[in-house]
Amino acid sequence: MSPTIIYFVRHAESLHTWKDDRTRPLTEAGLLDRVALLDYFKGIHIDAVYSSPYKRAYDTVAVLAETCQVLVQTDERLRERKAGPDSNNRALFIKRWENLEFAEAQGESIGMVQRRNIECVAELTAGYAGKTIIVGTHGTALASILRYYNQDYGFNDFMRILNWMPYVVKAEYTQSVQISEEFHIEKIYTA
Repeated sequence: MSPTIIYFVRHAESLHTWKDDRTRPLTEAGLLDRVALLDYFKGIHIDAVYSSPYKRAYDTVAVLAETCQVLVQTDERLRERKAGPDSNNRALFIKRWENLEFAEAQGESIGMVQRRNIECVAELTAGYAGKTIIVGTHGTALASILRYYNQDYGFNDFMRILNWMPYVVKAEYTQSVQISEEFHIEKIYTA
C-alpha cells in the first residue's frame, strides 16, 4: 500500500502587530511567498487540504487548494497555541520546552497543543490512507507535532525554525513515520 503523506505547511509571514491572533493576516511579502509554495508543490498530487482556522494559516494554503481544485477544510484542533500576556520571551520559551505541561496564565501548554494536533493528525492519516494531504499550521503547533515523533526535539529546534515562514515538513506514514524538512523561506520573526 502507498504511504499516507502529510505536508505540514507553516504559514507565510504574518503581520505581528495585528492584535487578534485568529484574524492576523499575511504581510505583503507573505502573500508573495505563497508563489514559492506553488512552485514547490508543482507536480505533487494533493488529495485534500486541511488548515487551522486562523487566517494566516488558511490564506497560506488556500492558493494550493485552489490549484489542486479542492476545498480547504478547517479544524479547530490545528489552531496555534493560545498565548498568555507577555508570552513571547526567551525565558518562557525555554520553560515551555523544558516542561511541556507548563502554561503561563491564560495560555496553553505545548503538551495541550500537541495532544489536540496529534488527535487530528491521527484522524487524517486514518481517513486518507494512501493519500497525500496538506495541513496548514503554525510554528508552535508544528513544533509540537515534530516533538511527538522525536522526543529529542526541543527549545533549540524550535528556535531554529522560528524565522521559517513558510516552512514545509513532509511526513510519510507507513509502518513508521519518516519526517523530512522540505522547504522554507527565512524571515525575521518579531513579536
